[in-house]
Amino acid sequence: MFQGYSQETVDFMWGIRFNNERGWFLAHKDDYQQHLLAPTRELGQAVYDGLAAALPHEPLILKVSRIYRDARRLHGRGPYKESLWFSIEQPSEEWTAHPTFWFELMPEGWTCGMGYYMPKPLTMAKLRARIDRDPAAMEKLMRKLNRQKELVLETEDYKRPRAPAPSKLLEPWYRARSFTICHNDKLT
Repeated sequence: MFQGYSQETVDFMWGIRFNNERGWFLAHKDDYQQHLLAPTRELGQAVYDGLAAALPHEPLILKVSRIYRDARRLHGRGPYKESLWFSIEQPSEEWTAHPTFWFELMPEGWTCGMGYYMPKPLTMAKLRARIDRDPAAMEKLMRKLNRQKELVLETEDYKRPRAPAPSKLLEPWYRARSFTICHNDKLT
């Protein structure tokens, strides 16, 4: 059962940021497993259980990231990630095929949300076509999103919009290559 993160969690993440080498990690591996990995798995399981109960007919899977970077993609960085995340998504052979819910903890803060990372252009074209059929419904959702402060829409944009937006309010959706609706916060 998730009991929260501790100061030891934060200390480990800052430690790996400034000592990103195998010797330091091996000396602190128990800290990693006890204070970062175990609580992240527990939180992921608690969120997964809640979503699975709310959506009993949706097949969902929970994934917790590894701390090890892909050795082929180090590009001057150390062998370990400075953060840990989990995601809950529908099973698929292609991991970009469905929207994903995620939570990530970093030394300076945390983020969570739902979004599409690298969807196929056809997927985004279908989303825009659906918005075109009833732009008023999406405008209503965007006004609600813009009125509150907890969640924000973040997009990775095409260089040029793919189609003209039906209104100024919906423009982000017509230039988005991918999107997330997320919350970002600092650790206190």
